[in-house]
Amino acid sequence: MLKLYLADEAATQALAAVLAESAPHSGWLALHGDLGAGKTTLVRAFLRALGYSGRVVSPTYTLVEAYEIAGRHIAHYDLYRLNDPEELEWMGAREDFGADTLCLVEWPERGVGVLPTPDLEMYLLHADEARCVEVHAHSKIGVAWLTEVKATLKKNNISYSLD
Repeated sequence: MLKLYLADEAATQALAAVLAESAPHSGWLALHGDLGAGKTTLVRAFLRALGYSGRVVSPTYTLVEAYEIAGRHIAHYDLYRLNDPEELEWMGAREDFGADTLCLVEWPERGVGVLPTPDLEMYLLHADEARCVEVHAHSKIGVAWLTEVKATLKKNNISYSLD
């Protein structure tokens, strides 16, 4: 597990860049947090760090946006408006989660029962104007990803409070 204190949006963007730099080619990251916690900001910065320069919007109404970046397939899901987890079945989500795709999922709790266990799970919590972040690994891919994130933070002397 990793705990971080993100003082501002720039710190969230820096963490997203580290996550992107360390990301596996396929797997998935579950992003938990209240409205305004910074989930979409993190995804936007993640995609920018991978080299995407187009418009990044939260797929609140479409539920998923797909990106092709440097030969990688990335799917950004926002399940906030999902009425039933079974809707993921007819959307073809199993193909993304079982294939050579990196999935970033906001509001993953709305897909319980259909979504597999995430590789990494991140909780973004309000702390006044800042954010506290907890990251948990749940698979071999997730452990490797989180280990790389910790090493990159340490190597770059990124000044977050680590617990």
